[in-house]
Amino acid sequence: MLSVKLICVGKLKEKFYIDACQEYRKRLGACCRFELLELNEYRLPENPGEKEIAAALGREAAEILKSVPEGSFLVPLCIEGKLMPSEGMARVIRERENSGRPRICFVIGGSYGLSPLVKQKADLMLSMSPMTFPHHLARVMLLEQLYRGFKINEGSRYHK
Repeated sequence: MLSVKLICVGKLKEKFYIDACQEYRKRLGACCRFELLELNEYRLPENPGEKEIAAALGREAAEILKSVPEGSFLVPLCIEGKLMPSEGMARVIRERENSGRPRICFVIGGSYGLSPLVKQKADLMLSMSPMTFPHHLARVMLLEQLYRGFKINEGSRYHK
């Protein structure tokens, strides 16, 4: 069975996001060994400079990379990543299940994104859209797409 880990910078506060994530976590439990890790987002001043942002992203990157299970196929979500349809996500899942590396680790950064250090380690960089979404909504969207990918692979009617 595939192991899927999602590392998120920042914690959910809004009940509607928490409820949506809980629902998809429950559904994913039947499809894979799923783990979610929330890391603290480093606090920055009101109008941080580039050096302050880079330093914070660097500290977050150290925590992220330390949390990636060894041998994982690493997929950070970032604007410059690859766009793919739901069938593409299903293909990534299927390839990981059939590979010698049945672990996949997704990473969603905080409000300032991800450090280049995380992106350099990526096996695949993924973009949800050229549009910008709150990282909390991106979490819900990713969980739904993971679930949809598993359902596509099993031939379910969930994906019409």
